[in-house]
Amino acid sequence: MREMPKCFSSKCLSIFAAIFVLITDQLTKLAVVSYLVEESWTITPFFNIVFVKNKGVTFGMFNNMASPSLLIAVAIGATAVLIVFARKQAPYYRLPIAAIIAGAIGNIIDRIFYGAVIDFLDFHLYEYHWPAFNIADSAIVIGVVTLFIISYLEEKEKRS
Repeated sequence: MREMPKCFSSKCLSIFAAIFVLITDQLTKLAVVSYLVEESWTITPFFNIVFVKNKGVTFGMFNNMASPSLLIAVAIGATAVLIVFARKQAPYYRLPIAAIIAGAIGNIIDRIFYGAVIDFLDFHLYEYHWPAFNIADSAIVIGVVTLFIISYLEEKEKRS
């Protein structure tokens, strides 16, 4: 049986996935900043593309209380911790951690260049709106949920 090419290793695939998430995140934010500063687009009855500058953290919490420099420093520190953590874990942890890291880096880039995170995906049901978010936020949430599932399955397997 032939050995898999090195480019299909979990490490390599995780790096490619992180780069893909980061590029997609930044290109979509660039498009929003370039074309949607004064307007929004209605895509479906429950989904709009909007332009929101989030100076706070998740879902706009602490919008006027958080220092951009502090938020950048915390995000860089958390990213460094995740990189160290990923190196010590089983290969199946790498992809969700790569998604989290790429999302964090995407939002760090926003804070550096725009002074806030650019959010633009707006889901709603009548007048009830979920807070606007972006590709980076999605990658972070998917990565975290996946890590919880992996941890749960590992713990369940240990008990069996």
